[in-house]
Amino acid sequence: MLLESRSLSDEAIEAIRNALNEDIGDGDITTDSTIPQEALIEARVVSKASGVVSGLDVAAEVFFLIDGRVSLEPLVRDGDEVVCGTLLAVVRGPGRAILSGERVALNFLQRMSGIATATRRYAEALRGTKAVILDTRKTAPGLRFFDKRAVSDGGGRNHRFGLFDGVLIKDNHIAAGGGITKAVAEVRRHDRRKRPIEVEVKNLRELKEVLPLGVDRVLLDNMTAEEMREAVRVAAGRVPLEASGNVSLETVRAIAETGVDFISCGRLTHSVEALDISILVDMGDFRRVNDGD
Repeated sequence: MLLESRSLSDEAIEAIRNALNEDIGDGDITTDSTIPQEALIEARVVSKASGVVSGLDVAAEVFFLIDGRVSLEPLVRDGDEVVCGTLLAVVRGPGRAILSGERVALNFLQRMSGIATATRRYAEALRGTKAVILDTRKTAPGLRFFDKRAVSDGGGRNHRFGLFDGVLIKDNHIAAGGGITKAVAEVRRHDRRKRPIEVEVKNLRELKEVLPLGVDRVLLDNMTAEEMREAVRVAAGRVPLEASGNVSLETVRAIAETGVDFISCGRLTHSVEALDISILVDMGDFRRVNDGD
């Protein structure tokens, strides 16, 4: 199956266009000088590390926007776990378009695959518990769609996309808005769309204030494991509980074992280690193209 993805949102496509404009500007002088305009090439997309793939359709869109004659044939699917040396896809078409789009395609593909790989590790650490790993809004500016899509590919679940599609009453809202009960009441009074309401609490006293308010979720902020266990006991299933703060791959299992329903982790997207992926032009000796740039 060829990927010439037009299923991405208009906003995602515009973000890809911006990335191409940032990189290519008024032209790729190196490629235009060295590659004949009529040259057609085949390039291989190869994983140089083990991990989870995400973003093949985004890479396809990069090339498609430069030249609609470029096609990307995926040999794995987004969400697949691969080992070092796996051939992920083959790109065919005008050489200038492929070489000019290579870096931007890889930037998206490597970042998204890195996020998906990290998310899979967290999801695996939670196996056997009821907890679900969530992302946060700690994403690269302008890349939130891609970051959150990668979390989904890795087996995590997306939290609210932005400030517009869900209510999260945090400590500063509570402090400036006159307390938890008043803040919840004001949201309900103002929000005609009746979006889900989540409230952040720092201790059991605040949790007990929230429970009678009938909110949709409570976020336990930076609580100890003992405090979270007690919060689970006090809540007694009346509202889903989300743990947040100082979540790492080393601590996430112990947090899950307290009985919380969700664990949100900013590390999934704000501390990305890109998955090492290369694009190689098929010239007999598989010479690397721009590998050092």
